[in-house]
Amino acid sequence: MTANTTNVGLASRLVNTVLSISPLANFAKSKARKMMIDRAEDLGVSWRDNVSKLSQRNWKAEFNAIENKQLQYPEYYLNSFHAYESGNLSWLAAWEVESAAYAVHAKIWEDAGTKGDSRLRESYHKVLRKQIASVPQDIADLGCGVGMSTLTLQEIYPEANLTGVDLSPYFLAVAQYRAHKLAKKANWLHRAGEATGLPNNCCDLVSACLVFHELPTTAAKAIIEEANRILRPGGHLAIMDMNPQSETFQKMPPYILTLLKSTEPYLDQYFALDVNQTFTEAGFELPTITVNSPRHRTIIAKIQ
Repeated sequence: MTANTTNVGLASRLVNTVLSISPLANFAKSKARKMMIDRAEDLGVSWRDNVSKLSQRNWKAEFNAIENKQLQYPEYYLNSFHAYESGNLSWLAAWEVESAAYAVHAKIWEDAGTKGDSRLRESYHKVLRKQIASVPQDIADLGCGVGMSTLTLQEIYPEANLTGVDLSPYFLAVAQYRAHKLAKKANWLHRAGEATGLPNNCCDLVSACLVFHELPTTAAKAIIEEANRILRPGGHLAIMDMNPQSETFQKMPPYILTLLKSTEPYLDQYFALDVNQTFTEAGFELPTITVNSPRHRTIIAKIQ
């Protein structure tokens, strides 16, 4: 284990050096993006066709209904994510999220294909149901994106009130559209996960699905503290994300690691986060960490 960790650390430092050179970083982002789209199309995901259809809609009504014009974006969020120069603050990023999820999660299990994404979310929900005895009535989904995590949570907790919180009004506009199309209901808030504006003690469950690997340490800690504030006594915070200890990341070839890190600027900080210390300092009991896929883990902590 020590040798593996050391090798990954050396590879990571080499990758950081490469990505500090703008032309090489831009090339890596372009390569990562093309590889993602090609993989999706090979799997039968109509990536380009889906984007074309979404781009033909008039999104003005959804966007205006969602956008919080008073919101000041935190500096970390203005970075480039996922090979988009404007990060998550663009229509293209919002239109491509669903297709990208199908492509990224297709190889988690060898036999999963395009069902890998739904299987991943089901594995997360299985941990939730097993470890949280009481059925939550009010749920906040932080970093909800285009609502994939929010609407699947609604499937397992149909009587709960769902609130999706995200920093991208583009993502939230698509989330609102998807919810209407699927005849599902949720509240959507254009706010930061670390400053939701929700009342104190208003939730039984706070969930963050595939969000924390996109956060610098300061934001990760602030969001966990915010979750403590909005949770009721006995409530839970649940985080499902990449598992830094998984064999997939421990043995990832430097070339693939370069492509991954070119699209995930805060990955090193996420991998270095001390989960137990961060949660207990924020007022939670010692969390449980459950491996729910070959590449992912679920962290659940109860408020003290």
